[in-house]
Amino acid sequence: MPRIELSCGPIDYQDTGGAGPVLVFGHGVPMNETQWRKVVPLLDGYRCVLPTLPLGGHRQPMHPDADLSQRGAARILGEFVERLGLDQVTLVLNDWGGGQFLLLEPEGRRIARMALVACEAFDNFPPGPAKALAQVSRVPGGVRLLTRLMRVPAFRHHPKGYGGMSLRGVPDEIVDDWFGPATRSRGVRRDFAKFATGAPDRGTLLAWSEQLRRVDLPVLVVWADRDPLMPREHGPRLAELYPQGRLVEIADSATLIPEDQPERLAEVLTEFLVRTGAKPVDPAG
Repeated sequence: MPRIELSCGPIDYQDTGGAGPVLVFGHGVPMNETQWRKVVPLLDGYRCVLPTLPLGGHRQPMHPDADLSQRGAARILGEFVERLGLDQVTLVLNDWGGGQFLLLEPEGRRIARMALVACEAFDNFPPGPAKALAQVSRVPGGVRLLTRLMRVPAFRHHPKGYGGMSLRGVPDEIVDDWFGPATRSRGVRRDFAKFATGAPDRGTLLAWSEQLRRVDLPVLVVWADRDPLMPREHGPRLAELYPQGRLVEIADSATLIPEDQPERLAEVLTEFLVRTGAKPVDPAG
């Protein structure tokens, strides 16, 4: 897997290559690029770039002084895009919503459009049931305890935890991969805790959201009908927040729409991309 050294530390990524419009995918906590494994193969004609951000599922620790707050993680994403020389990027987020704040930073100038797929928004950082994860992460040894509990099937599949994020269920080998780095590395556990506890207070989050009203880019909001983490009303509210926002609801899905409804999501993304001027490139010429 390619790796690039950023100011925060090493970032692994996947890149399908090609001459098509560039899509950069964000992921959840503590997930990685495999969150999109069902969707990327359905996006022929696009260059899909998938960084593994330092949200707890990353394979190498960051520098001890790395800023892993919500805005810090957004800036890391922006630095990644700049260092790879990507431009006119479509940013696609699911679960983690902090990537939106990149559009409030100078590095956000390379983003041309955005798709927000069942993600954190407004003051929902972290989302309801995940607030317990933040509390655990504040306790010394808390992340290590979490990785041990995730080995217990009843805890792993609990509907009020990670088990509730997908109606189909995420395969055990994928969840093992997501939690593996924190299981093995003290440095990754440190980073996990920094990010999990890095959300600001409610007032700050809502103030940042208000600033997003000036982001005049095409924004697709894709919301799930059976999501225990992201409030149903946040979908239309997000679409209204952005001047060029548009809402699509997807049935029979929880938070991880890429897991539950990958074909429908790819269809909706492609329609949005074509409609906003990012048509796929025919590999045959």
